[in-house]
Amino acid sequence: MKTVKLSNSLEMPLLGYGVFQVNPDECERCVSDAIEVGYRLIDTAQIYKNEEGVGRAVAKSGISRKDFFLVTKVWISNAGYEKAKQSIDTSLEKLKTDYIDLVLIHQPFGDYYGTYRLLEEYYEKGIIKSIGVSNFYADRFIDIASFVKHIPMVNQMETHVFLQQQKLHKILKENKCQLMSWGPFAEGKNNLFTNETLLNIGKKYNKTSAQVALRYLLEQNIVVIPKTVNKDRMVENINVFDFELSDDDMAEILKLDTDTTLFGNHTDYDFVKYLLSIK
Repeated sequence: MKTVKLSNSLEMPLLGYGVFQVNPDECERCVSDAIEVGYRLIDTAQIYKNEEGVGRAVAKSGISRKDFFLVTKVWISNAGYEKAKQSIDTSLEKLKTDYIDLVLIHQPFGDYYGTYRLLEEYYEKGIIKSIGVSNFYADRFIDIASFVKHIPMVNQMETHVFLQQQKLHKILKENKCQLMSWGPFAEGKNNLFTNETLLNIGKKYNKTSAQVALRYLLEQNIVVIPKTVNKDRMVENINVFDFELSDDDMAEILKLDTDTTLFGNHTDYDFVKYLLSIK
């Protein structure tokens, strides 16, 4: 698996398996399938309520813990130094590990500065190997980056062919922060899987529209974590390192960018109120 080097020199796989919306009851099976296929980066979160399944699958795999890159996220209701400490200690237990490769602040709400102080403390102790944020738009990112000891090493954002995060990606690069995509398939919205541009490009390489969509992000060194519960799809999603898109291909896909979220604006009152209601 190809990797990117974070600002602290930690190697992070470019492609992983995400378990958002994976039922806790089937998470262990799905992650075990993903591990068998070849995935080593596994992305979960406290609010997904399936960290236990990830932990069991990794423990039962027979593969050394050091070969995995585990990611979890602190939810809003666990924000603040003390709550974050308790929640991360719980995540460590659920994941059956004594360290986590990357911990992110899941949303830019609540006492995320208190949370980040705890992340920095655990990072310096080696309990967390890298730290970062998620869903931090440019203004929130530069705010926290300007007042912490360790600039976030990763920012996980909605990123796909219809929302390519071009401006934010440039800002993150300037601050040596890695862009990580959630929703790289836009959950099929805007008919991504039947998009004519992606299909036509895929025909040249005998690849699907989904594989082209992933490859487009990968060629920009954006970490992707496609989610599926289907093992055959897991195989398809990981088989994207045997072809390269041409400059013309990249230019055509760039035209698909609408620079608009498909899932919710973090500056919208009702959407933020909804996020704050989730426990």
